[in-house]
Amino acid sequence: MKLFRLDGKVQHYAWGGYQYIPALLGIAATDKPSAEYWMGAHTSAPAVITTGNGPVTLDQLIAQDPANLVGPQVWEQFRQLPYLFKILDVKDMLSIQVHPTKAEAEKGFTRENEAGIPLNAPHRNYKDANHKPEIMVALSEFWLLHGFLPHEQLQQVLQTVPEFVSLASIYEQEGYYGLYKNVMEMPQALVNILLRPLTDRMIPAYKAGKLPKSDPGFWAARAVLNDPDSAEKIDRGIFSIYFFNIVQAQPGDAVFQDAGIPHAYLEGQNVELMANSDNVLRGGLTPKHIDVPELLQHTRFEGVHPHIIKGELHADGLERKYPSPAPDFAVSNITLQPGQVYTHTTTAAEILIVMEGDADIIGTEALALHKGQCVFAAYDATYQIKTNNGVMLFKATANN
Repeated sequence: MKLFRLDGKVQHYAWGGYQYIPALLGIAATDKPSAEYWMGAHTSAPAVITTGNGPVTLDQLIAQDPANLVGPQVWEQFRQLPYLFKILDVKDMLSIQVHPTKAEAEKGFTRENEAGIPLNAPHRNYKDANHKPEIMVALSEFWLLHGFLPHEQLQQVLQTVPEFVSLASIYEQEGYYGLYKNVMEMPQALVNILLRPLTDRMIPAYKAGKLPKSDPGFWAARAVLNDPDSAEKIDRGIFSIYFFNIVQAQPGDAVFQDAGIPHAYLEGQNVELMANSDNVLRGGLTPKHIDVPELLQHTRFEGVHPHIIKGELHADGLERKYPSPAPDFAVSNITLQPGQVYTHTTTAAEILIVMEGDADIIGTEALALHKGQCVFAAYDATYQIKTNNGVMLFKATANN
């Protein structure tokens, strides 16, 4: 077999929405948020594959014949399916986070293993030995924080937001690192003193609908209102909302986030593709474990000009590819009208998900797919995609 039905795993993180992913998958919504839909072989939540001999997890299937399923070149390079494919529904903002480089992930994973920290321990930083660059493609209007503001813009924030004027001299003398280290290590009492007047000013305007989402005050007010602990302590992640770029992406826009770039998703739905890793170093806006020294060690302290990737339409006019510098993954969008046929031979294992409409994928096997259904296509599979009513899919593969 070369084509397999794939069923992913829903992750019920607290920041997720309740409707989008259940509606996509055609399942009943529950009282638990559905934040992410994982389609991959990561051992913490592997997808389930339907084979002629019954269901197996994707990591188990790959272990049976890795080079011929993943692809010999990709297997030789990565020794695993190198990517993790996801659909996200962001209702409440995610934690401020940074991902490590490959070399640093290997060192951190080994160090925590040697320290005897269980893999599922809440204070564990490194869940695996891999880096986690990632690319997202917006499915709706999508808002995120991405990298530090360029110098002039950050300087303006420090000079014009009254509560931050005392920080301007630190930035002038010690740059991005000194500024961020100062606020991340600041005693909580001082965090409250600086941020309480700021958020108290923003909350009435937020409630009155007077703040656009491009204003950091919008997200600062929302963060406080959504945080049950904010009466006692204000989350220092609010500094990051003011110090980072606020990016608005439209449906079809992509953003790449490399190791070391601090970021946080704020609101919307997206397709996300990343190296096969769950390594996250957090810096605020979360009840989860925060390790400030580790975060500071792996953050790139430089101004960032956000780059919106529009994608490149392939010669057939049916597939839009989003280029990525990461060798681990590449994502593309395939859109077909009735009568159009997409023909392809895989050079590495692929995962496809139908986001809208329905399709038939025909190769060594023939699978009828409707909205929310997925296919795993093994290495060297030749297939065609056809549709009766129109279809839009996203495809993940290795960047080889």
